[in-house]
Amino acid sequence: MRLRIAFCFSLGAIAALAFIAPLTAQQPYQPVSVSASEYALAETRLTAATNTLVSGGSVNANWLPDERMWYRRTIPGGSQVILVDPARKTSVVCNATMSNCAGVPATANTAVPGGRGGRGGGGGGRGGRGGADAGPPLAMSPDGKLGAFIKDWNLWVRDVATNRDRQLTTDGSKYFGYATDNAGWTRSDRAILLWSPDSKKIATQQQDERNVREWHMTNVRVGQPVLQSWPYPLPGDSVVAMVHRVIIEVETGKMIRLKLRPEYHRATLGDDISMSDYKWSPDASRLALASTSRDHKITTMRVADAVTGDVRDLFTDTVATHFESRTGWRVLWDSNELLWYSQADDWGQLYLHDLTTGRLKNKVTSGEGPVTQVVHLDEKARTLWYMANGREPGQDPYFAHAYRVGLDGKGAVSLTPDDGSHSVQLSPSGKYLVDTYSKAEVPPVVAIRDAAGKLVLALEQMDISKLVAAGWKPPIRITMKADDGKTDIYGMMFLPTNLDPSKKYPIVNQAYPGPQSGSVGSRAFSAARGDRQALAELGFIVVSIDGRGTPGRSKSFHDHYYGKMGRDNTIPDQVAGMKDLARQYPYIDIDRAAMWGHSGGGFITAGAMFHYPDFFKVGIAESGNHDQRLYEDDWGERYQGLLTGNADGTDSYSVEANQEYAKNLKGKLLLAHGTLDTNVPPENTMVVVDALIKANKDFDLLMIPNAGHGYGSASNYMMRRRWDYFVQNLLGAEPPKNYEIGRQVTP
Repeated sequence: MRLRIAFCFSLGAIAALAFIAPLTAQQPYQPVSVSASEYALAETRLTAATNTLVSGGSVNANWLPDERMWYRRTIPGGSQVILVDPARKTSVVCNATMSNCAGVPATANTAVPGGRGGRGGGGGGRGGRGGADAGPPLAMSPDGKLGAFIKDWNLWVRDVATNRDRQLTTDGSKYFGYATDNAGWTRSDRAILLWSPDSKKIATQQQDERNVREWHMTNVRVGQPVLQSWPYPLPGDSVVAMVHRVIIEVETGKMIRLKLRPEYHRATLGDDISMSDYKWSPDASRLALASTSRDHKITTMRVADAVTGDVRDLFTDTVATHFESRTGWRVLWDSNELLWYSQADDWGQLYLHDLTTGRLKNKVTSGEGPVTQVVHLDEKARTLWYMANGREPGQDPYFAHAYRVGLDGKGAVSLTPDDGSHSVQLSPSGKYLVDTYSKAEVPPVVAIRDAAGKLVLALEQMDISKLVAAGWKPPIRITMKADDGKTDIYGMMFLPTNLDPSKKYPIVNQAYPGPQSGSVGSRAFSAARGDRQALAELGFIVVSIDGRGTPGRSKSFHDHYYGKMGRDNTIPDQVAGMKDLARQYPYIDIDRAAMWGHSGGGFITAGAMFHYPDFFKVGIAESGNHDQRLYEDDWGERYQGLLTGNADGTDSYSVEANQEYAKNLKGKLLLAHGTLDTNVPPENTMVVVDALIKANKDFDLLMIPNAGHGYGSASNYMMRRRWDYFVQNLLGAEPPKNYEIGRQVTP
């Protein structure tokens, strides 16, 4: 571990050199032109180039019954299988036949580890779910014998052994189908359902969109365009998607409709249906479920009888803004209890409820910093392992750490004390855990710890020597004051490799406002973070800041601009943070400030240009949801509240819409959108275009034919246009003409 510490210090020393403030007056960094070779250098900072320069630093734990563990280590020209014995504090490189590694499968040298790893967590963001190209995507039963799929709005099952299909439901019809996956903003052919543990029942819903208003798009082609239409409800619509909850007995096809009124297409974990809101009892006699109101302010916990369809309400969790669950909820069927996530004390905590009465028994977790993940729940040992942010004094409040606590709320133990953001994989008994931790400037370190969090054995460390040799430098973790002058906000700053501290550089804010995520993303090590470092290499200081209104901290922090999505949208904190940085780092030219962002980041960028026209000189708004009345109902209604009308003919959303302030534009603004964006329809950008034209404002527009929300094959083109726009309008320089990212030979 000494080598690791010395290495970290060396990285810190390298980064510190960039902080030295000049003692003489500074001149603007303003080249006449930026060359193709400089663009090529920027390309070397993108993921495709940097990921090939790092190796190691990851462990996929495969635990054996005796709690030894094996994993695959990548080495030059191949890989090794490593057997670890935590009890003896040893690790052994296995030979080709595994003769020196008893218990490790003989196929370990050829098998790809995975699926048998320790308990840990993964995550996901907003996006559609795809299926296989050949045939319908199958939702497999626990025993692996049957696969469920949708055909003609009905639910079918396929016998894997015989490849024979059998129809389970017969009354499904267009837009009133079983297990359908359509949230408006995303849709797929995958069957959304939950099999019972015994593979004999399916819990799902019949989704009613028959009278939901449709959205229409056509492609760009020579000849007659092809029309696509699908239900896409909007905030304030009188009819939105509703779900009828059902249980289906697979062998007979018998339908048990739960005795509930149709419920809104909502979830505790996000703005699409989540089968995590269903939990089967081990004997499949009961089904626990959570129901969420249209505005996400009320969540009701229920238990249904899987035979009769009777439903019993346990309790209701009501909040003033919006309910969210970062961890989901768990049922302890044997002890008749429920583990519930709540932000009642302004932090995300876990609470234990009685499953019969719904009564609160006790608080399980406590302290400042939100719980973010349930790693493992041992019902017999009455012990919970979980991840939480901001609970280690003196560390970045976004760093994730692992903890253990009894279900009675007693005996809490910090398991991963090292400074950094952690992820863990737990052994079957919980006696050991594999701990991976890192920071933006410190590559991943992997070690085994015991049940008390004590270091047992160091395993791996990522080798970034080639990355450093190629000129890579880590982003700088930054701390600023929010617009209130009191609240600390955090972010990352990216500097040109050849920074000259005697000059002043334009500042570009790469922003995403939330509320479901923030600008920075993971605090763990990454060789590249989009094109932020690449853009910095062209002569900019690039920053990302998580202002108030983003998650990962307190409930009140997250709710900062609830109901004010356009007027605030964390923009005041972004401006205050940028000004604070200019005071801390004199090489930042705050008079040349810019912003760019995608999706919600496009929304905030246009808003920044319109609300702070004298501060932001240049902006690039990509695929922005500029008016929530033109975006799917669940997102706006969750974070802005239900749409209500005003006496003057306006409504509660109009004051938040970007086009209402387009007349304020003074700087250079590039708007971009894909013409087949089924997530954020391009009309969101066109209403801003319309307002700018009516206000007689100059602006730039790039519509990418047949591109979706992420631009697909045109993403590199959009990146190059983004670089060009800042070079031209913020540096006042000439970019290389028609540079093509991905085709140049980089130095």
